Formats: sequence, C-alpha cells, structure tokens
Amino acid sequence: MAESIVVRHGQASFGADDYDNLSDIGWQQSRWLGEYWRGTGQKFDRIFCGSLRRHRQTTQGICAGLGIDLEGHLTVVPQLNEFDFLEVARLYSEKKSTATPGPNAPRADFYRFLMQGMLAWSAGEIAPAESWQAFENRIREVLDLISDSPKGSKTLVVSSGGAIAMMVRQVLGGPPESVIKLNMQIQNTGTTRFFSSAGQGLSLNSFNHVPHLERDERHASVTYS
Repeated sequence: MAESIVVRHGQASFGADDYDNLSDIGWQQSRWLGEYWRGTGQKFDRIFCGSLRRHRQTTQGICAGLGIDLEGHLTVVPQLNEFDFLEVARLYSEKKSTATPGPNAPRADFYRFLMQGMLAWSAGEIAPAESWQAFENRIREVLDLISDSPKGSKTLVVSSGGAIAMMVRQVLGGPPESVIKLNMQIQNTGTTRFFSSAGQGLSLNSFNHVPHLERDERHASVTYS
C-alpha cells in the first residue's frame, strides 16, 4: 500500500495586488507542519506541487520545518493548480451584477458569491477558459499519478482547496455541489490522506486535518484563504 498526503497551501495574500504569495502566517503554518512531521518521524519518498508560487513557497516552508533540502526532490505538476477563481467570479459578476459584493464587503460575502459562481460554472451557465469538464479531467490525471505510487512509498502533494475538493469528490463520488462545499471547508495547510494499492485504486483515509495548529496559542493561525 502507498500513502499520499495532500496539503492545501499556506495562507495566501487575500485582498493584496498579488494573491499568489504566502502571507507571514502562511509561511509559519507551512514551517509548523514540517516541524510537526519531523517530530513524528514522517518521511517522504516523492514531493509534488503545483506550479503556482504559493504552492512552491508552502513546499519550501514544509521542507524547512522537516529539515530537508527541497532541491532534487520536487516534481512540479501543473495539474495540481487551482482553477481560476478570479475569472469565475468575474464572469458570474457579469451575469449577476446585483449579487456582486462591494469592495469593502466582508470576506464571507465574497466566499458566498464564489460558491454561487462555481455552481454556475459547473452547470455551464458561465464559460471560463477552463471548462468544468476540463477541470475534472486534469484532477483525474493527478489521481492517476498518485494512484501509481510505488508500494510502501509516501508522497507529499501540495495543491489548492478547489483541486483537493475535486480529488475527494472523484474518489468518493457525489454531485458537483460537493466540490463547492468541500472547497470552502479546507483550511490552509490542512492535510488530506489517501491510500492506494494495486488494483484497488485510491481510498480516502482522512480529510482536512491540521494537527500542527491544534494548540491554544495557534488557534488564531487557522485560516481559509
């Protein structure tokens, strides 16, 4: 049996000009996760991450906490990238302008709006450059990749919330709405664990765990962006 642990990136820079960059909290979350794993003796045979900056930075932070050199161990897998949520939001805003949150609206309003946009995307009501079917297909390629892990190996995978939600949906089955609901729950540096074995495919072992943040002094560092 092989094990793959999929990690959502650390907190990105929500509201900044460049979202695709870890915040100070995001860097700390990543290092804490690596330090937690070093304390438990966790080791990885392979490391995959998407090609986004926040994926690479999160992987760097984790490896720093683990005390290992990232160079020579990392394979970049663009299929692990997030869908273009800004384009989905823009297209849905054009369709439903009255529902669009204002510039100073609470973050929760934007999340609710994005959920509605994702539903419209999955139903074909808006048409971003990447169709819902294309998103499903590339995540299936990711699952094929980690399903093919060598027996007894452990793989670290760093990705984004929407991509991870789609992985879970495809492993467990369910309607498109499940991707949207799961996506909004996934915490920064939350870990989701899959097992695979020859002829059996992937099975989900755990979802969205943050053991490195489960301390009273770290509760303020639990984030979702």
